[in-house]
Amino acid sequence: MSFLGARGRLEEELVPKAGYEVDLLDLSGIDRRNPVKAIRAAAQAAAAIPRARKLIRERGAEVVVGGGGFVAGPAGVAARRLKLPLVLTEADRHLGLANRLLARRADRICLAFEIEGLDGANVRVTGRPVGKGVLNADREKARDRFGIAADTSCLLVMGGSQGARSINFAAVEALAERPGRKFDVIHVSGSRDYSQLRERLDAASHASAYTLLEYEPDMGDGIVASDLAFARSGASVFELAALGRAAVLVPYPYATADHQTANAEWMAEAGAAVVVPDAEIDADRLLAEVNRILDNPARLEAMSAASKSLARPQAASDVADEVLELAGDRS
Repeated sequence: MSFLGARGRLEEELVPKAGYEVDLLDLSGIDRRNPVKAIRAAAQAAAAIPRARKLIRERGAEVVVGGGGFVAGPAGVAARRLKLPLVLTEADRHLGLANRLLARRADRICLAFEIEGLDGANVRVTGRPVGKGVLNADREKARDRFGIAADTSCLLVMGGSQGARSINFAAVEALAERPGRKFDVIHVSGSRDYSQLRERLDAASHASAYTLLEYEPDMGDGIVASDLAFARSGASVFELAALGRAAVLVPYPYATADHQTANAEWMAEAGAAVVVPDAEIDADRLLAEVNRILDNPARLEAMSAASKSLARPQAASDVADEVLELAGDRS
């Protein structure tokens, strides 16, 4: 197995670190708000197709799997031109641009969520794959790591890989700079705000039992150690569901096609989450929402059970089965 990635993106570092080979294409995202940049990105994608085709052939690929990102378009077109099976994976409640363009030409489309109107013979609802580090996380070991007692409630605060400024600063103000907190906190801030948050936390008078992390490569420990999450609603909703965690979700308001709101509503409709608009988040609202849940054990238990009911821990193996079936057909 090998990967195609975009130069200058996270995969350039993370894929080799995981022990796999990655070939890089010169690509950028399509900025719909800037026509000049959008045209340039489309031209880059078109120019990348011959190189993608060459790399796929050189790697001896039997199946091409598209993840819906920058690379999926050129790689998918190249796969079809090489007459290779094409599997698309979609993480959100709508098809992204690359997947919309390739859907009619794909042998399989593996969806994280059911998507209205997309129910052909080639469609499978597998859920979104979650890493083994999350699925195998151990609560007792994680709590030992963070120094959390077995009988103490814990809140996890996180805002995605880049962090979320509204969540970050509201959390420190509400949970470290005010008295009266009755639970421990694990806060994964992202790199952008970390230095400022660290300074405020070091000067705060109620910062005990408050763990601030700049980055956590595997969120399994943070999720399993906690009882409730206060978070964005990107890919993490599937990690929260995998471990049966209740959540207060604050969708990123500028996400493509507002997909984070759709993700949050998926959990809320099941009774697993409360959804709060980003514009309404401040220290008072954060503290009120968290206390309403943690102070009501029956509600927390019901939300956690609802979250667990959404879990699809077998998603990765289900997608792999589809890929291997197509590889077998080709062989």
